[in-house]
Amino acid sequence: MQPTRVRFPARGLPARVEEGSGFRNPIFMANPGKTGEGDAAGYAMNSGDIIGRDYASGQPIRLRWQDGRITHREPAPAPPTEDVWLAPSLVDLQVNGYAGVDFQDDHLSLDALAAATRQLRAAGCGRYLLTLITDEWPRLTARLRRLRSLRAQSPELQHAIAGWHLEGPFLSPEPGFRGAHDPTVMLDPTPAHIEELRAIVERDPLLVTLAPERTGALEAIHRAVECGIKISLGHTNASAEILRQAVQAGATGFTHLGNGCPRDLDRHDNILWRVLESEGLTVGLIADRIHVSPSLFRLVHWVLGPHAIYYTTDAMSAAGAPPGRYRLRHLELEVGADQIVRLPGTPNFAGSALRPIDGIFRAAAMLKCSWREVWPRFSLTPSALLGWPGDLQPGAEATFCVLQFDARDQLASLRVCCQGTF
Repeated sequence: MQPTRVRFPARGLPARVEEGSGFRNPIFMANPGKTGEGDAAGYAMNSGDIIGRDYASGQPIRLRWQDGRITHREPAPAPPTEDVWLAPSLVDLQVNGYAGVDFQDDHLSLDALAAATRQLRAAGCGRYLLTLITDEWPRLTARLRRLRSLRAQSPELQHAIAGWHLEGPFLSPEPGFRGAHDPTVMLDPTPAHIEELRAIVERDPLLVTLAPERTGALEAIHRAVECGIKISLGHTNASAEILRQAVQAGATGFTHLGNGCPRDLDRHDNILWRVLESEGLTVGLIADRIHVSPSLFRLVHWVLGPHAIYYTTDAMSAAGAPPGRYRLRHLELEVGADQIVRLPGTPNFAGSALRPIDGIFRAAAMLKCSWREVWPRFSLTPSALLGWPGDLQPGAEATFCVLQFDARDQLASLRVCCQGTF
């Protein structure tokens, strides 16, 4: 079959990228395959091929896919006529809400969840962990059950919501370390809690953030590993020795380093230095230039190296939405034109309004490097933390980003193919 040139419609393009960027529709080669019902993301097909430059090597490649999976990856006979790049889709491990939708809302509708998910996709994120924050245990588990039931009603959501992240209630209640979480409903983790979570989500991927200094935490980490649950440390003031014991027990990640801690820290001994000295942890950073200062952002990369770092938005409902007041469970939060999410009347941060694709370009600006260099930390590294394959190789899902740049080297358009569907 001869390749056919396809021009994608404008709908589904991201509403905002970094300052100075415009938009135009990408043009690339694709075979018309089997089509199904279109969704809000636009044109649909689950087989085809595409030519673009590989984000990692810069070389022109052709990807072919069938029934939602990549079947061939080969050098392209010629470079694309437009400045088109192919990269794995972004993977966000911490999304509390998006586009005006609060995932903590017990009355959240299927349509609202789908709309938020499509806006995440328009911002480059093909898969994410829906994140729930600290609440009374019965309410938290009931919310998780309900969200899982909503997801089961939509094949689109079953793919996009790749799993679940519980940030709480097993966190430090200390001021500063607890962040915006309610300390009155926090708990010590037990193996029974871990087993209940595994029963609720069944075989779904599950990430749990906890403070390892809480009573029973090390035993709970052991049980989580046995149950196939990933443990990330966070909102913690654990000593270096307790961090070491938590890693030995099976913890593999650290949630948004530089946040979930007091604004003022002991310069000689604090949670930042302890984590930077710990081995065996993949550390998350919110790449918005706000939650982690550019200088600290660079220092963390120099100390840990790029392969031990992943990026996240820690987005709440204000992300991808205009300034205003938004909900995060029982909290009403204020978002200004600077995109900083604060508890009204205080300087305290509470989640972010960052869009995933903006995180890529802000990280690159802070590190003074190309977007191509930082891309794996928002795609391959978070995928690897959960044990998922993520690169564009035969056998992998045909889930990837198509980026096009203009003559000023500004992002002009962004599309995400999910399981062979645009």
